[in-house]
Amino acid sequence: MAKQQESAYYLVDGYNVINAWPELIRLRGNLDEARDVLVRILAEYGAFENYEMTIVFDALFTEDEERVLTLGDRLRVIYTGAGETADSCIERLAYRAVRDGREVHVVTSDGAEQSVILGAGAYRIPSPELRRAVKKAKKLMRAEYIAAHTQPIGRIEVHERLDRDTVARLEELRRGK
Repeated sequence: MAKQQESAYYLVDGYNVINAWPELIRLRGNLDEARDVLVRILAEYGAFENYEMTIVFDALFTEDEERVLTLGDRLRVIYTGAGETADSCIERLAYRAVRDGREVHVVTSDGAEQSVILGAGAYRIPSPELRRAVKKAKKLMRAEYIAAHTQPIGRIEVHERLDRDTVARLEELRRGK
């Protein structure tokens, strides 16, 4: 029996993306909201493209342990633990996934991180490039699903269903002739 093709695995540096996308930069004053919006956008994108995604947020200056939220079977959000950066967490996950034979894409615009990732055998995607891919996918979603499954609301005029003589007679009646 043929082995099912495993989907691409995306590792996303959450704060790097928040600081690169204009719609998220505006939300930086409320990081909870910015994180929620990013997670929602990437959940939709990942589901549409059939990607497995892990979004990593730095919690470098916390005393807490690493926290992992599993949202469905294809999306995880990781808040790094005390003393660990998002970069080091992403590197660890990327190395492990590449070693397991996965196709790994790391989303970050951090130049040093991109070099490390390329050395690990993963693909790099700058944050603005992911934004373009998300926008393109959203356009396709609208075209394929939303537009195809909604009918325009049109007005059906009675005169469109009647023959000319009947329409003329009704017009005479309307004018009182």
